[in-house]
Amino acid sequence: MNLNNFTFIDLTQTLSPEIPHWGIGCGFQHSIELDYADCDSNVKFRVQKIEMQAGIGTHMDAPAHCISGGLTIENIALEQLITSCIVIDISHKAHEKYSVTCNDIYDFENKHGTISKDTFVFIYTGWERFWNMPSKYRNNLIFPSVSKEAAQLLLERNISGLGIDTLSPDREEDGFPVHQLLLNAGKYIIENVANCNKLPSVGASIIALPMKIKEGTEAPVRLIGVINKNNY
Repeated sequence: MNLNNFTFIDLTQTLSPEIPHWGIGCGFQHSIELDYADCDSNVKFRVQKIEMQAGIGTHMDAPAHCISGGLTIENIALEQLITSCIVIDISHKAHEKYSVTCNDIYDFENKHGTISKDTFVFIYTGWERFWNMPSKYRNNLIFPSVSKEAAQLLLERNISGLGIDTLSPDREEDGFPVHQLLLNAGKYIIENVANCNKLPSVGASIIALPMKIKEGTEAPVRLIGVINKNNY
C-alpha cells in the first residue's frame, strides 16, 4: 500500500483537564508522578498518571453501555471499526434544539444515493466550534442531536455506527432513544467527533480504534478519516 495515495484526517479531540464533559465527575486529569530530575540514572524518564471516566473526549459507546449483555468494547469486530463513512452536514440549520430528521437523511440520499450497508454515518452539526468553550459546548446538556425516527431509518440502512460532533446524539430531556435503538441493534456510537467537515460527503473511510478495555462499555478512541486521493 502506498500511503502517499491517501490523506489522513484526525477526527479526535485532544484530552486535557479543560475539555467539556457530560457532568460532575466525568473529567480528565493528567499528572506527573516521576519527572526527569527525579531520576538518578543516566536515562531520564517522565512517568505520568491518567485519571478519567471512560466516556471522555472523542469516545466510543459500545452496546453494553446501554444494553445488558450487549457487546463490550473489546469484542467489537475490526471490520465494524474500519469501514466506509459518509458525512451528513446539517450545520447550516442546526441550533441547540435541532434534531436530525428523516428528511435530512432523504435529502442526503437524493443527492448521493442510498446509504450503503455497514457504512459509518457522521452527523456534522457545527457544534464543535464551541469545544474550547466548555460551558457553551455542554450548554446544560442542550445541543443538536438526532431524532428517534432518524435513528430508526439509519438502522434500516444497516449502518455500522453513528458519530456526532456533540456530547451525544441524544439530549437528556428526550430519554436517550438513539442510544437505546442503535446499541440494542449491536451498533456503536462515537461522540465529540472533531473535523468531520474536512471529510467529503461520500467516499472516505474511518479507522476507529478505542482503548481495548476488557468488559468496557465506553472507551476513548483515536478516530482517523482516510481519503483516497485517487477518487478525487
